[in-house]
Amino acid sequence: MIGTGFAAILALALGLAMDAMAAAAACGVATPILRPRHFAAVAVYFGGFQGLMPLLGWLLAAWIGPAIEAWDHWIAFVLLGGIGAKMIHAAWAGGDEAREARDSNALRPRVMLGLAVATSIDAFAAGITLPLFEAPIAISLATIAITTAALSALGLAIGRRLGDRLGRGLDALGGAVLIGLGVKILVEHLTA
Repeated sequence: MIGTGFAAILALALGLAMDAMAAAAACGVATPILRPRHFAAVAVYFGGFQGLMPLLGWLLAAWIGPAIEAWDHWIAFVLLGGIGAKMIHAAWAGGDEAREARDSNALRPRVMLGLAVATSIDAFAAGITLPLFEAPIAISLATIAITTAALSALGLAIGRRLGDRLGRGLDALGGAVLIGLGVKILVEHLTA
C-alpha cells in the first residue's frame, strides 16, 4: 500500500471537484438570479454524488482487492491519468456537462441530476484507488463530498460573475491535479 494519507485524499477531492465546479459555474452563467436554494441544490447534487460514487468504486476494489494488489500503483496511475486526461480534453472540447448546463432552466432537478451523475463517473473510477490512500474510508468520502459541495457552490457564484470561460479552465486544472496525483503514486511505489 502507498502511504499517501489525508493530503493526497484532499488533492484527490480537489481534482475530482473541479469538473463539478466547472459544471456549476456553467449553471451560474445560465441562471440570471441566484437564490440560496440554488446554492443548496448544487451543493447537495454534486457533493452527494461525488461522495457516493467513490464508495461504490471502493466497494468494487475491496471485492477484487487481493487480485490487484501487485498492480495497484499502475492501476492508480492509469485510472487517475485517464480521468485527468479526459477532463482536460473535455475542457478544451467544451465538455457535455458545460453544454447541458447552458440550456435554459439549468438548475431544475432533472438537469442537476444528469450533471451530477455525469461529473461523478470519474469519482467512481477514482474510488477504486481509495484503498491505496492510507486514510479511513469515511474521512475520504466525507472529504470528497464536502470539498465538492463547497467548490460547486463557489463555482455557481463564479459562473454568475465571470462567465463560462473560467469553467473550462477549472476543468483543465482538475485534470492536471489528477494526472499529477497518479504520477506521484507511481513514482512513490517504484522508488520505494
